[in-house]
Amino acid sequence: MRRNKGGKRRNNSSPTRDRPLVSSPPPSSTLSPSAASVVDRELVTEENHLALFGNLQISSPDNNPRSFPYGVKQQCWEKAEKIKGRDPERWRRDFLGNTVFRKLVGCPGCLCHDYDHIIPYSKGGKSTLDNCQVLQATVNRSKGNRTEISRAELIQKSSYCRVSGRDMDLLELSAYGNVRRGPDTGGCNIQ
Repeated sequence: MRRNKGGKRRNNSSPTRDRPLVSSPPPSSTLSPSAASVVDRELVTEENHLALFGNLQISSPDNNPRSFPYGVKQQCWEKAEKIKGRDPERWRRDFLGNTVFRKLVGCPGCLCHDYDHIIPYSKGGKSTLDNCQVLQATVNRSKGNRTEISRAELIQKSSYCRVSGRDMDLLELSAYGNVRRGPDTGGCNIQ
């Protein structure tokens, strides 16, 4: 026991430390945990797992994942239009002219973006660089899997967002801890 500031004794033991250890009951089956498991309340053993999972495939037979691979996303970002005076690794414009921030992916805000299948995946579009574009997330969600949608309609679906240079600086500072300018910032070059 320790004494607190008032001189009174306080209990230093933990309730969990003082409890006796409770052991789990022995298994009712003679199967080891690695030899059997439960799937939807049915016992699956090594003998019958092939019947249940024999035809299971992790990826599609033509090796076309629904989401873009990391390397394709990187190249797709490089394809998007650069914003003058801003670091191209952090800021771009989608093909409609909306400003997007690299760290904001998949969220519903006006600076957020998605990697969009130009020809939708559900209509046979591949997850390749030729079929990828950076698109403001709200536009991508409203586009859905439609292919017969005009550029004007997509522009109407854009979340209008007027972002000043100071706003961009604050976003960069909070996301990266610093502010970097692009190589084409203009201004004076001292030689």
